Amino acid sequence: MKQTETELMLKGYGLTTAEFFYRMPDYIHVLNTFIWQDYDLAPDHPKLFKFIEFWQREIEGPLHSVRFTHRKMIAPGEWQNVVGEYRLN
Repeated sequence: MKQTETELMLKGYGLTTAEFFYRMPDYIHVLNTFIWQDYDLAPDHPKLFKFIEFWQREIEGPLHSVRFTHRKMIAPGEWQNVVGEYRLN
């Protein structure tokens, strides 16, 4: 049974976004990019590294570099109680 995004976030997962730079097999001087997103656990990032291993094993375009960021959507201290609202015209 697949877990919802909210269930994953409550278990400590956060959204990981990775940008893959890879070379075209026939045009080695051309760099392309591929964006990958999934919910993953920091700091080990098992899903990201599993995808990198898949890429190296199955995709012909060799990786040049990978840049990624991780953001927990639910974290302590992010909720703020707002008592009032002021509107300026």
